[in-house]
Amino acid sequence: MGEEQFGPEGMGSTARPLLQHPLVAMLVAVLVYIFAAAFGIAFGSAVTAGQPATGIVQTAINVGLTLIAYKLVVTHLGANPRDDLPAADAVANLGKGLVAGALLFSAIVAAAGLLGIYRIVGEGHWRELVLPLFVTAVAPGFMEEVLFRGIFFRWIEEWGGSWAALVVTSALFGIAHILNPGATLFSSFAIAVEAGVLLGGAYMLTRSLWMPIGLHAAWNFTQGAIFGVPVSGIPTAGIFKGKLSGPQILSGGRFGLEASVIALLIATASGAWFVRLALRRGELVRPSWVRRASAC
Repeated sequence: MGEEQFGPEGMGSTARPLLQHPLVAMLVAVLVYIFAAAFGIAFGSAVTAGQPATGIVQTAINVGLTLIAYKLVVTHLGANPRDDLPAADAVANLGKGLVAGALLFSAIVAAAGLLGIYRIVGEGHWRELVLPLFVTAVAPGFMEEVLFRGIFFRWIEEWGGSWAALVVTSALFGIAHILNPGATLFSSFAIAVEAGVLLGGAYMLTRSLWMPIGLHAAWNFTQGAIFGVPVSGIPTAGIFKGKLSGPQILSGGRFGLEASVIALLIATASGAWFVRLALRRGELVRPSWVRRASAC
C-alpha cells in the first residue's frame, strides 16, 4: 500500500459520507473489537476444563471471535476498505515474524548473559510450554496487533500519515502496559519505543498484520517459555529457569528485560531498520491534508 491509494476520490473527497472518515471508521472498528473481545471473554469464562485445556480453549474463542468480527466488519470500514489479514501472504509473513521475534529476543538474552545480567539457574519442562504458547504468545500477539496496528495504526495513518501513526500507536502501546506487574514510567517508555517502532515498522514494511503478529507472539514466547524471563512483568515458567540480577536499567527489574536498555537498543534498532526498508519501498503515507493539497 503506497500513498497513491489515497486519491481525491478516496478519503480526500469532501463529499465522502461521515462513516468513511478515517477517525470515525477507527472508532467504529474499536467498538466492534471491544464487543467481540468482551463476548469472547464472557463466553470463554464458562469453560472449565483444567489447565492447560481451559487456557487453550479460552484463547481460541477470543481469537476466533475477534477474527470473525475483523473479517465481517472491520475490513469493510472506511473510504479505502481492505483486509490486513490476507490469506495469500499469511504463511510467509507469519513465518518471517516468528523467526524475527525469536532471534531478536534471543539476541537480547545473549547480550544480557554476556553482561552477567541473565543466567540460567535450573531447568523447566517441555509441558510448561503449552499454556504460555497460548496465553502469553498467541492471544496477545493476535489481539494486540489487530487493535494497535490493524485499527489504530491503519486509520491514524490514513488521516495523519505514517509518522503520526507510528508515534501515536507507539505511545498508546506503552501506556497500555503501565498497569502490568513491576511496571514503571521507564518500562512503558521502553515498550513504546522498542515494541512500538518494531511492530509498527513490520506493519509498514509488509502492509499485513501477519508479520507483526508472528513477531509479537515469538518475542513473548521466547522470553517467557524458553528463557524464563517475565513477559511484560508477568512471571512465566520456561524450559530454562532464568534469573535476572544487576542494575535495573540493565535487567529491567521485576518487569523483565523488555524494560532494559539492552532491549531498548536492540529492538529499536531493528524497528528503525524495518521503517527504513518501508520508506525505500515507498510505503510512507503523507497526512490527508497534504495529499489533498497536492491533488489540487
